Amino acid sequence: MIVYLQSIKHKEKQRIGVPAFIVGILFCYKRPKIHTTMAINYMTAEGYKKLVEELNELERVQRPSISKQIGEARDKGDLSENAEYDAAKEAQGMLEMRISNLKAMVASARMIDESKISTKEVQILTRVKIKNTKTEQIMTYMIVSESEANFKEGKLSVTTPIAKGLLGKKVGQKATVSVPNGQLEFEVMEITL
Repeated sequence: MIVYLQSIKHKEKQRIGVPAFIVGILFCYKRPKIHTTMAINYMTAEGYKKLVEELNELERVQRPSISKQIGEARDKGDLSENAEYDAAKEAQGMLEMRISNLKAMVASARMIDESKISTKEVQILTRVKIKNTKTEQIMTYMIVSESEANFKEGKLSVTTPIAKGLLGKKVGQKATVSVPNGQLEFEVMEITL
């Protein structure tokens, strides 16, 4: 079988004789798709600062500590039966995974200019006071990025069903939200920063 290969460098075709089975392999091979796009992570300057501080703590304090633990466990002898060594290696793997995740979050972080946030409608970084129309319960949440979410502090992730349902709503409008228990209806009472 004759195959024409085009040189990338010289933009010219070369005629070469190649066995048919190699041609089949060449044309059947699919290159794996590599996902290089990262989701943009919107956050406040405060949230970004917390992420960077945690990353620095993990890299400068905890990483050397775990390396020291691994060294001490290694000095105790046979690694195949050393539970301390296995535990330290597992802790190191978990730490490295957390560091990798934090680096990706910091790399994809975009600061939100708080001066450009409007209180005309619910959006990220606005504090919204809502009322459950069925139970008459009033709640206040701040809509934040996923990395800054903390339910105890009243910070609701923008990716939650309630936040998704509230985004874009104005004072007085109602939002119907699908949750695992069914449908909830909320009325937007107030939007502040």
